[in-house]
Amino acid sequence: MRHRQADGSMDLAQLRTFLAVYRAGSITAAAGQVGLSQPTVTTQLQALERHLGRPLFERLPRGVAPTAAAHDLAARVAAPLDALESVTGNGTLDSPPVVEPPVLLGGPTELLATLVLPALAPLIADGIRLTVTTGLADDLLADLRVGKLDLALSTVRPRGRTVLADALADEEFILVGAPDMAARADPNRLRANDFTATPLVAYAPDLPIVRRYWRHVFDTRLEAEPALVIPDLRAVLAAVVAGAGISVLPSYLCTRELSSGAIEPLHTPADAPINTIFLARRVGGPPRPHVDRIRTHLRETARHWQTCVD
Repeated sequence: MRHRQADGSMDLAQLRTFLAVYRAGSITAAAGQVGLSQPTVTTQLQALERHLGRPLFERLPRGVAPTAAAHDLAARVAAPLDALESVTGNGTLDSPPVVEPPVLLGGPTELLATLVLPALAPLIADGIRLTVTTGLADDLLADLRVGKLDLALSTVRPRGRTVLADALADEEFILVGAPDMAARADPNRLRANDFTATPLVAYAPDLPIVRRYWRHVFDTRLEAEPALVIPDLRAVLAAVVAGAGISVLPSYLCTRELSSGAIEPLHTPADAPINTIFLARRVGGPPRPHVDRIRTHLRETARHWQTCVD
């Protein structure tokens, strides 16, 4: 059933093809997913672009890049098309079994590397394919809503009815430094923004994690410039271990270094700042057993993460 309008305007098949290209980032890859030839996919996209009067993709040497019009269209049609697909299915009883595509998982680099990917290793060995994207929470949740991700790990609670989220664990933040830095650290001087003896190391120039810690624990506004900025918390940890300065880090990331004495907590507040880690997924869509297995596995293994984040 084509659902084509009499005036030749866009139809359901065109929208499905568009969404496949949008999510795959490639006409060739999308053609394989929707069971069409590459020329047919190109023809459908061109018809849809003529109907809209705007280009939807920029052709790149490898793949395509969505335009602003494509982002807008995907945001409007992704949820309805996924809901329709979950009702109608994507095959018949006589169809050959479909090989599941890779599960598209997004999250913060450090959390993925330290806790999530090691936890998922048994599923990868069991045949599940996984493609990982790293980034900031807002960007990842936006990609999840339009189907560019199947699951997203976020420290921001998702809003809206199109996304559901499970709370996996809480990450606690600790002010840490190497032993010689710990010997020099004076909470009163730190509260007064005196870092002459303890330079600050951060993953961003505006010190978001450190500023939050100062506001929450010391009840004061942090007024300081970082001595070292590295856009990776694992590199921040390495610099702190080497004695470059002090920083605030999530406890799961530095459990081993704290246990070995490579770094020490510089302050032990009664109420440390925390973030809740959420596992978010879209509502509706066709059945995806591998997505469900990863979600269930992460929910089960996250119970043991608490020993890493306490």
